[in-house]
Amino acid sequence: MRVIHEMKFVARLASGADEWSCPACGRRVTLRRLPEPELTVLDPGDESAVHVGVIEPDARAAAAAAEKYGLGPIQEIPRPPAPAGPTAPDDADRRWLAEIGIDWDGGAAA
Repeated sequence: MRVIHEMKFVARLASGADEWSCPACGRRVTLRRLPEPELTVLDPGDESAVHVGVIEPDARAAAAAAEKYGLGPIQEIPRPPAPAGPTAPDDADRRWLAEIGIDWDGGAAA
């Protein structure tokens, strides 16, 4: 599971891009919005962390938005379980493997 870092809005640059900074690890990026979106990483910081940012007009609204998107007390993102490993071939597959010269079990081919 990966830790979530909340980015803080720093300023709107003359280019129209927004500068964001992560107080936890020092990551800094600029983000240009539509119609020509662009993300530029100025300082990578902790690249193993998930970085998110919320723009709201005041601290109370920012806290409510963070809670809405799961930033409140949640510090890790759950990941789906890994897919099951490969299964052994069934009897029909073993016969086919034997027909083409592959001895799956290491003994005599069927």
